[in-house]
Amino acid sequence: MRRVPAARAAAVGPPARGRPGHPVRTRTAHRYAAVLAAGLLVPLPLAGCSSDQGRTDSAAPARDPGEIRTTDRQQISTGGTLRWAVDAAPGTLNVFQPDADEASRRVAGATLPTLFTLDAQGEPKPDEDYLRGAEVTSTEPRQTVVYKLAPKARWNDGRRISAADFRAQWKALRGKNDAYWTARNAGYDRIRTVRKGEGPGEVEVVFNKPYADWRSLFAPLYPKQTMGNPSAFNDGARKKLPASAGPFRVARAGGKGKTVLERDPRWWGSRPKLERIELKPVPQGKRAKALREGEVDLARIDARTAEKIESAGSLGGPGHPHRKGEQGEQGEHADHDTAAAGARRAAKLPKGVRALRKYEVRKAMEPAYTQLALNGASGPLSDERVRRAVARALDRDELASEALHGTGLPDEPLGNHLRMANQDGYKDNSKAVGGKDLDSAQSLLAEAGWETGGGILRGAGRGHGKSGGDGAEGADGPGNGAGKSGGKQGQGGPAEPPSGAGKGNVSGVPRFRAEAQAAAVALSPRQLEQVVDRPLSLTTSTTVQRGALLAQAAQARLAAAEESGGKRALSRARSAQTVARDVRAQGREMRLLSTGRAAAVRTKEGKPLALRFVLPDGDNSRRIRATGKRIAGMLNEVGIRTQIKKVPDESYFKDHIAAGEYDLALYSWPASAYPATDARPIYAKPQPAPDGSLLVEQNYTRVGTDKIDQLFERAAGELDEGRRRELMQKADARIWAVAGSLPLHQNGQLVAADRRLVNAGAFGFADPQYEDIGFTRH
Repeated sequence: MRRVPAARAAAVGPPARGRPGHPVRTRTAHRYAAVLAAGLLVPLPLAGCSSDQGRTDSAAPARDPGEIRTTDRQQISTGGTLRWAVDAAPGTLNVFQPDADEASRRVAGATLPTLFTLDAQGEPKPDEDYLRGAEVTSTEPRQTVVYKLAPKARWNDGRRISAADFRAQWKALRGKNDAYWTARNAGYDRIRTVRKGEGPGEVEVVFNKPYADWRSLFAPLYPKQTMGNPSAFNDGARKKLPASAGPFRVARAGGKGKTVLERDPRWWGSRPKLERIELKPVPQGKRAKALREGEVDLARIDARTAEKIESAGSLGGPGHPHRKGEQGEQGEHADHDTAAAGARRAAKLPKGVRALRKYEVRKAMEPAYTQLALNGASGPLSDERVRRAVARALDRDELASEALHGTGLPDEPLGNHLRMANQDGYKDNSKAVGGKDLDSAQSLLAEAGWETGGGILRGAGRGHGKSGGDGAEGADGPGNGAGKSGGKQGQGGPAEPPSGAGKGNVSGVPRFRAEAQAAAVALSPRQLEQVVDRPLSLTTSTTVQRGALLAQAAQARLAAAEESGGKRALSRARSAQTVARDVRAQGREMRLLSTGRAAAVRTKEGKPLALRFVLPDGDNSRRIRATGKRIAGMLNEVGIRTQIKKVPDESYFKDHIAAGEYDLALYSWPASAYPATDARPIYAKPQPAPDGSLLVEQNYTRVGTDKIDQLFERAAGELDEGRRRELMQKADARIWAVAGSLPLHQNGQLVAADRRLVNAGAFGFADPQYEDIGFTRH
């Protein structure tokens, strides 16, 4: 039984090498693709199931094995083509290059050897199609691993897989030759030598120093023709492979069209059920249309598309089989009559809805998580007390529940940076920073010098105190929030509201007052610009009502536009939805103000505690923006204001996260079966570079400690699994404590699959078995 390599969480190592005459392309580029894949656009491949042994947290969420419609091979038809949607054609077929992407990994998984593959809990298992065994045979004087290759394991050019292939890959990836444009070197840089073993088909790998994650190496393994020289490594494998050794081989790749994999007649394992796999480029925004037109059989989708598919499938009729006997005493006759009635109803449905009924939604918890990143390089968040206050202001239970609402997946908050809830060894270490505790958050802010009574800010999404006219003392005496009536705005208080504006509203902007113990001082227009990005409407009730009506109208317009298929009508309907969302958001913000949940903005040395909150603006990022707005509301309660800045998806990570141009941000990281190796660069303490800059690796929060680095280093060299897990738990607790990264929830994985497609779907953590994927006979 073989399974394919997952994304391996974009494992990273020492800085990658640059192409001559071009800017250096570090492993950042490789990790960047993984971030977008996990958080915003597409899944990381992975499913299966195993026992629950090794669990360390009995209160953790239940395991999720993925949903792939497991079916015995005897029930699967032979032949057929699987049309699998990917974001884009592969940038290269070499997954060790920075240009590698989701499609690159799919090709590698189906065509190349992976010596250890992952089960449902992300645990590596030897692939028997390639290995008779692999083990550490000695640790003194140096760690030695012996791989025993399967006798039939051959490249499809007829040559046996051998030590020469291992040696070529080690030399290409160890990081000593600048001519190789590598994306990662982790693990390979610890190898001392690779040589032929004592027995037939044996390969010995000797390490300079102990390396616990040795199973992550040679995954996948490329032929020596690809790794043997820089030219072949850099450009030779962009569109073709000189040899492969998997159930499928590359028939066509490159360009902007589909990548075609065909059954390889030289494969020695179980004969693939499918004849072909087509990796078809379909951007996320066009997946729903591709499904309505029946252009793909398998596609990662968003929650809105999943809801439409489930709604269409619930109508019954062809493509939605009923269980026999569930109609009671009528048995099969009742089934037949019900199916016939469903078929008649389905025939009257719009064409697009009928087309969706051939699909079903398969779900899993994705091997990736969404976090709130706090940039500790400068500003208020450089103070650990302020970061911890942010952590204690958040209700992570609520954020997780809202983010995963409607997916049908577990919605508990994630309590670990290094292990997902459905991985062996998971433990909730979030108590190291503490849960929601507003009193504690207020105390931490006060301790850091951020005091209440410094001012009141006005603006959308930033509720800033109770409305009304009693209780607060303004800078110029008692009044309705911002000072005495009749004063000039920004100089003691705004003018009286116009007739009909409602009590507590001035020129369309509500007045605010601080909490009873705080003084209210209006801020200057320049200070307001830091946090205000749009005005509020006149009254709460009319805004809420208007938002609801606009939403209803927009939904009706969208349904009509989707049925008609008109592009202009669809564009206008989506614009109407955007307007409705904005108005409804305004209503929620105004309700927040009227309930008094917002506190006066805190100030220090005359400056407000205002943070830049950067969020992606694409259609596929709606949920992450909704989470961001909820976080902004929670921070209001302790006097922290946020300026939400929406930026295009394509520049979100490169120009803001990686560049450090943010205070708060939401993005996702892929999980890993090898956290001691793969997660280290994410949490490593930034170090000064020779040119005076700061080397952050993948630690874009710029928060780290020497102790965390030491724990990762010890874990990477600890061969005892129990002690290694203990070191990782200690590292995770310290990562929580410094509060640079606050995991919110494990991501959900929703996949639309043709109902007849089996052994494929939402893979969760496990690697696909490509030879077993196919279509049922009925």
